Amino acid sequence: MNAAEDPVSAQMRARGVCVSGHRPEKLPEGNSLRLLKSMLYGALQQAADEGYLYFYTGLSRGVDMWAADSIRLLRMEYPQIRSIGVMPYRGFGDGRKQEELYLYSNIIHSMDEVICLSEHYRSGCYRKRNQYLVDHSSLLIAVADNMHSGTGQTIRMAERAGLTVRRIPVIDRKENRENL
Repeated sequence: MNAAEDPVSAQMRARGVCVSGHRPEKLPEGNSLRLLKSMLYGALQQAADEGYLYFYTGLSRGVDMWAADSIRLLRMEYPQIRSIGVMPYRGFGDGRKQEELYLYSNIIHSMDEVICLSEHYRSGCYRKRNQYLVDHSSLLIAVADNMHSGTGQTIRMAERAGLTVRRIPVIDRKENRENL
């Protein structure tokens, strides 16, 4: 039985939001990054205000981790929301840099649930993870400017599945520095 046929899952999906976005190396730095994180937090807060309860992240570096950290903070104001991490394979967080590993470990331990889709890395495991996020949500919050990426793939999946997609644009680094 798939998620659409399961009435409990359908109810959860209607109140589910997933997040997708680029890795840090594809994003701006400094003030532009602070603005981007603030916009992400605001979008997540808006979703909580609208009654979304289940917040799914893919646990990748960058936007996924920042979203998970924001959700952790939002739970102080919205104790009813649930944080759910979806890892494509067991050991997904291994091999991160020390500061990233510290954040990852704290995030994992603060989540209500962590779902592991495969015991080992397999070709296509990230696509499967992205599809899982879409299948369990009715809203996608995406931080993206490049549609030729995993985030772009997730946006296309979400649009085909009829999800509401809220995109947070990535502000050009050079342009933003000149305007701040």
